[in-house]
Amino acid sequence: MSAPAANPRKTPTVRALGQIDVSALQAAVRAIPEAVWDAENARKPNKFDVLGGTRHIVFRFIDSPVDWRGSYDCPPWAAARALLEPVMAHAVHGYGYARGVFPRVMLARMPVGGVIQPHIDANPAAKWPHKIHVPILTNAQVVCHFGDADHHFAVGEAVEVNNLGPHWVRNQGDSDRVHLIFEYYDADQPDPDWLAPLLAGRAP
Repeated sequence: MSAPAANPRKTPTVRALGQIDVSALQAAVRAIPEAVWDAENARKPNKFDVLGGTRHIVFRFIDSPVDWRGSYDCPPWAAARALLEPVMAHAVHGYGYARGVFPRVMLARMPVGGVIQPHIDANPAAKWPHKIHVPILTNAQVVCHFGDADHHFAVGEAVEVNNLGPHWVRNQGDSDRVHLIFEYYDADQPDPDWLAPLLAGRAP
């Protein structure tokens, strides 16, 4: 079987989604104790070498790296969803989906001098949802490479990024960078032809 094709609705580069007031979420993020960051990062499901020293607080995650349609709430979600959902809803308003779903939601904290190495999101479950970043804390020396170009995303500047091409991030500034990162898809969009055979191939 050929490699699973990407959702044609995904951006091939970077798609601006508008400016969002993230002041309330920013204050909440600043108040997160270091011990919480450490504990949540230790139990995160997305442990990948390319992420380097970037720590995560994961709120929602997928059941399987093959299928984005199944996801679950992580323990921090219940307390955080009232702050997160308005930000995410604002970011995705322009897609116009009647039944949009957020399968993965997390905060990513990159330390001073941190590097996320060049990589692509290769698992099949990454082929279909939109991948969206909303900067919560940043500095002028944070450089993100998406869609064959370097970018600096300002606080509250929501963007969909191309996670299927090579991308990387460097924080060369003097403060940590924290992004809200989440995925979003249309539950009414027909599944791709490749999904059912792929799932059948994984069945016991």
